[in-house]
Amino acid sequence: MRRTVGVAAASAVVVLVAGCGGGGPQSGGDQKLTGDKIVLGVLNDQSGAYSELSGKNSVTAVEMAVADFKAKHGDAAVTKNITVETADHQNKPDIANTKAAEMYDRKGVDLILDVPTSSAAEKVADVAKEKQKLYFNIGAATTTLTGVKCNKYTFHYAYDTYMLANGTGKSTTEQGAKNWYVLYPNYQFGQDMEKSFSTAIEAAGGKVIGRDAAPFPNTTGDYSTFLLKAPTLNPKPDVLGTMQAGAELVNVVKQYNEFKLRDKGVGLAVGLMFLTDIHSLTPAALAGTTYTDAWYWNFDAKNREFADRFQKETGTRPTFAHAANYSAATQYLEAVQAAGTDDADTIVKGLEGKTVEDVFLRNGKIRAEDHRVVHDAYLAQVKPQAEVSEPWDYVKVLKTIPAAEAFRAPSPDCKL
Repeated sequence: MRRTVGVAAASAVVVLVAGCGGGGPQSGGDQKLTGDKIVLGVLNDQSGAYSELSGKNSVTAVEMAVADFKAKHGDAAVTKNITVETADHQNKPDIANTKAAEMYDRKGVDLILDVPTSSAAEKVADVAKEKQKLYFNIGAATTTLTGVKCNKYTFHYAYDTYMLANGTGKSTTEQGAKNWYVLYPNYQFGQDMEKSFSTAIEAAGGKVIGRDAAPFPNTTGDYSTFLLKAPTLNPKPDVLGTMQAGAELVNVVKQYNEFKLRDKGVGLAVGLMFLTDIHSLTPAALAGTTYTDAWYWNFDAKNREFADRFQKETGTRPTFAHAANYSAATQYLEAVQAAGTDDADTIVKGLEGKTVEDVFLRNGKIRAEDHRVVHDAYLAQVKPQAEVSEPWDYVKVLKTIPAAEAFRAPSPDCKL
């Protein structure tokens, strides 16, 4: 599906890329754009478990980035012919593989964005490597994209399982929850989360006393077998660590509350949570739950300004996935503007090692070693319902996790 970009632009959000600023194109020789245009592709779940946390609203976020880029550069823009293609991968790796190849080959896409579901993201990374076209992963958390699956054309943008575990797993254990029961979706993301959390928990002096893999996708939505098992374990876990996401997380939490596990002495820790999950469940269902967030819409005035614009376009406040897609699209467009070409190798060279400060990336840097985009992350807590003063403002940020601590060091498994 081709989208014509018609989102109203505003000058409020300023994007700064070290070394990539300036007015018109800075390329030399005869380099120019393929077909005298730029085509961005958003490939994600638009109908399933992850459609609310990213989905079609991430397409809107990318369109906002295009509109802002055009407004910023005006007649000096490298091109005004910028379009957005979109497709639904249905959280299926084979469909993601096919759609990615179609985007690159048939639709002339220069950059694929988003791609939640780690198994699907790995497939797209393989296609990007084969086609020598760019891919900015936003929605998938697997660390393989900066490990064994890393490649020259793939950048891992928003978050990963290490960031989540290093925040939530470590802090929850240090606060006294020493014994964990971990429930995870049985595919690449869930398996990575289980490993990352187990490592972080044990490093903080805790122990995983039980772990179970739930079906993915869980078409029945039933997690009762696992949840009823938790309080019967010996020793009894201090906390249930759920690694589900999106609609599946919503089901787990509903049933956790239904079976009154908190009253039975089993607390709740959430591996990955989005603003849309809290909205679906209500803050009352999650009050006091601590988790790690990559970005929050009401953290400061800059974020809120973007969130206000986003809400006018979509009717909702943005998740971190929406903000990250906006940021990633902007950074790519600015890199093309600076280089005067959409040649993938040239853009990669221009991005590697750059420091970035924008509405999503605080103290951001695009690491040349593995293409991990590091930035500040946040330990957050869901407010009690009584403390919610306006719709969607469900979270208080407990502390900022500096970029240098939030993400792991480059992996020796990554061979660019």
